[in-house]
Amino acid sequence: MLEIEIDGKKLTVPGGSTVMDAANSVGVHIPHFCYHKKLSIAANCRMCLVQVEKAPKPLPACATPVTDGMKVYTHSDMAVKAQKGVMEFLLINHPLDCPICDQGGECQLQDLAVGYGQSASRYEEEKRVVPNKNLGPLISTDMTRCIHCSRCVRFTEEIAGFQELGMPGRGEHTEVMSFIGKTVSSEISGNVIDLCPVGALTSKPFRYSARTWELSRRKSVSPHDGLGANLVVQVKDHRVKRVLPLENEAINECWLADRDRFSYEALNSEERLTRPLIKQGGVWQEADWQTALEYVANGLKDIVDAHGANSIAGVATEHATLEELYLLKQLFAGLGSQNVETRLRAADHGLKTVGATWLGQSIADLAASDAVLVIGSTLRKEQPLLAQRLRQAVKKGMKLSALNPHADDLLTTLAGQIVVRPDRMVEGVLSLIKAVAEAKNIAAVSQIDLAGVEVTDAARAIAASFDGKEKTAIVLGNIAQQNPRYAELHAAAAALAELTGATLGVLGTAANSVGAQLVGATGAGNVFAEPKKAYVLLNTEVEFDVADSLQALRAVQGAAMVVALSSFGSCALEHADVILPVSPFSETSGTFVNMEGKAQSFNGVVRPLGETRPAWKVFRVLGNLLGLAQFNFDSSEQVRDIALNGDVAARLSNALVTPLTIKPQAATGVVRLGEVPIYQADMLTRRAPALQATVDGAAAELKANGVTLARLGLTIGGKAVIRQGQGDAQLVVALDAGLADDVVRVPANHPLTRALGAFVGPVEVTQA
Repeated sequence: MLEIEIDGKKLTVPGGSTVMDAANSVGVHIPHFCYHKKLSIAANCRMCLVQVEKAPKPLPACATPVTDGMKVYTHSDMAVKAQKGVMEFLLINHPLDCPICDQGGECQLQDLAVGYGQSASRYEEEKRVVPNKNLGPLISTDMTRCIHCSRCVRFTEEIAGFQELGMPGRGEHTEVMSFIGKTVSSEISGNVIDLCPVGALTSKPFRYSARTWELSRRKSVSPHDGLGANLVVQVKDHRVKRVLPLENEAINECWLADRDRFSYEALNSEERLTRPLIKQGGVWQEADWQTALEYVANGLKDIVDAHGANSIAGVATEHATLEELYLLKQLFAGLGSQNVETRLRAADHGLKTVGATWLGQSIADLAASDAVLVIGSTLRKEQPLLAQRLRQAVKKGMKLSALNPHADDLLTTLAGQIVVRPDRMVEGVLSLIKAVAEAKNIAAVSQIDLAGVEVTDAARAIAASFDGKEKTAIVLGNIAQQNPRYAELHAAAAALAELTGATLGVLGTAANSVGAQLVGATGAGNVFAEPKKAYVLLNTEVEFDVADSLQALRAVQGAAMVVALSSFGSCALEHADVILPVSPFSETSGTFVNMEGKAQSFNGVVRPLGETRPAWKVFRVLGNLLGLAQFNFDSSEQVRDIALNGDVAARLSNALVTPLTIKPQAATGVVRLGEVPIYQADMLTRRAPALQATVDGAAAELKANGVTLARLGLTIGGKAVIRQGQGDAQLVVALDAGLADDVVRVPANHPLTRALGAFVGPVEVTQA
């Protein structure tokens, strides 16, 4: 610890701290532009110049290390004169367009100019003008306003992992720009908007829609991936205008993924439903809530009376709140049915664990591991902010490895990587188990048959990365959880974790994956395999939210009654009988339990649109109409307290109820690798125009390696027909050298591929 004095205040700080760190620790504000606590030190704006005793000139606080006994003056005459001089230089070329700048009212340059700027400029020459750049559909540019702080450049390189922005030129000829012909396409690119201290980079969807001082700021939680990022939702006239990160170091730090930031566009979509709809004689008609709810209650009761409780099923996505899922479960239990399922994209429902599957530790603890193995995950797209955390951890010494059916770049250094066919991922884990067993001289592993399993150099490299490490982790991603052999894959990963002393974790596929398990909204299995007489769909589009969308679509089309609870009228117009308008996350209170088992409750940030109602209230009234007990709730908090029922941590466990025996299996033929694209994962992202206009929102393609393309007679840029089950799709062909032979990568739950079957399975591919 070192002693330092700042403006007469004495304090002690750890060795290696900068003057800026020391000042921040005692609440002393030093003006700055280029400094950011999560980025490297650039010291190029010079706004943080301070006086240090015995130093011949002012020094930048962000880049000056603390020395024992140092005395710093942040507001002395020397310091203020230096800061004002820097401000004058910054304003020389800056346009005086604050009234039309979208950053007005929340601009660091504007704020600091009040304290350090002059009332008039001495600069009389012509100002420079910098042409704007096309950075894509999310980021708007006014580059004449840029002050060259380089925050955006450092973010893309250090946090996003790939330098998509650069600063060519010298002096006033320096410009921030993307590479020629490229836009910024990172899944966390929107953070440069927050980082920009001036109006050079602003939000394109939000541009000119409101002023910052007109907006109300309300806290919420992201309804997308299992991380549970904290949000500040900004509202004007009961419409969501913008979403920003709410800093929470334990979860999302100060960042947001682009889908968290821009999916709000769907909340104001023209597809929003505002009144209940009932189909009569094949024609949709608006109805009042009383009529619609009585129609639903009587219909469900009649079907149960006529065909039994097993003839109805409740289906919900894991993006629904804890309260909604609990009451849906209770509603069906009251009707005598246990057919409620949320794991709609799972192909294997046979996994039985002691508790709800979860990350196995906190998000921060995972990032502090010495070695981590990711099994079956397109991590950057599934968990953008977790991928960012792991990238930072690798820089600090973590050994990161991956076992996947693809070789997608994680934009960081990997200790080892195994690429296998998607139907042989279990065998990939078995090769790791054998590599570890050989290294530890273990002859046999309980419940695991290693006969004939080949150990590759990649498997040995991953095994070596775990050797001698104190804190290690193995995590299973979306691809693993949606694999048709998931129970075996989970069991094999558990065996590997036991051998290596690692913590086994499961990455939540959606905002409330853990919560869905806690309330028992899982276990029914595939409720579409044996079609039911009635389905209740909560925030579910069967064409896009179910593993075998063709099977699901046929099941609901053949049902006697389909009730859709959705925010969007377009969700089930073709096959539903009743559509009830329920509130999205922004218009209801509720709770999401994230992957680390943390329950995060939130309130609605705007009033419900039209006659929209929160889904938990709809289920409460349906329960009352059906005469069910324990449906008299006055608030979502009452539902939450009963649903969580005490200590959540005690109900989390990745341990298997009974051990599984695992044997290697052979696989041949052409197999499909299906993954849900990042902006097709849920109702909101599918309806956000800006997200759909990005590179990740582009049209689906069929991808395979060169050997497979040649074997199938396909040409890059040409078209191919994919047949799977009774469905087919036609896609443009592209090269993906990171795939194993005889693997074709075809997106799932996409408008162009919704007629296809399971995510992983045999397919027939021919040239179109």
